[in-house]
Amino acid sequence: MQKFLIASDIHGSAFWCEKLLNAFENERADRLILLGDLLYHGPRNDFPDGYAPKEVFAMLNAIKEKITCVRGNCDSEVDQMVLEFPILADYALLPDNGRTVFLTHGHLYNAETPPLLQKGDLLLNGHFHTPELRSLENGALYANCGSVALPKVGTPHSYLLLENGELTWKDLQTGFAFRPQ
Repeated sequence: MQKFLIASDIHGSAFWCEKLLNAFENERADRLILLGDLLYHGPRNDFPDGYAPKEVFAMLNAIKEKITCVRGNCDSEVDQMVLEFPILADYALLPDNGRTVFLTHGHLYNAETPPLLQKGDLLLNGHFHTPELRSLENGALYANCGSVALPKVGTPHSYLLLENGELTWKDLQTGFAFRPQ
C-alpha cells in the first residue's frame, strides 16, 4: 500500500513549503500530491508568510519525481515554464483500494459541482482553504485538504494523508491529527 501526502494552496510561500516538505519526509509518504495554486498568491489574497515563488519552485523541482500535481486557478503556463513536473491538468485520477480518487483544485469540480463519480469514490480538492469531509448525494465522499499557506475561517495550516483507504488531516505547525468540523 502506498501513502500519499495531499496538499494545496502553497501560494508562493517558501516558509510554508519548507514545512510541507519536512512533513512529507517525516511522514515517509511515497508521493506528494499537490492540488494547485503553487506559486502565485492570487489577487484576493495577501502575501503569505515567506512569499518567495522562486524558492518554492526550486524546492519542489528538487523532488519532482515524487510529485503529482493538478492545476489551480492561480497556476498558469508561465508557472509551468519554471516547474519541472506537469501542473496544467485540471484533474487526475488515482486508483485506491477499488475506488477512484478524483484529484482536482476545486474551482471547476467540487462538492457543489462534482464530476461523475460512483458510490464509494472520493473527490479531493483544495481551493477553499478549509478542511472538510462530507458525503455527496450519490454516495461518493468529498474531502478538502485545507491550505498549506493561507488557511481560512480559523482552520490550521494543513495537509491530508491517504493511506490504506483512510484519510487523516494534519496540522502543519504541530503535526497533530485533527478531524474537519
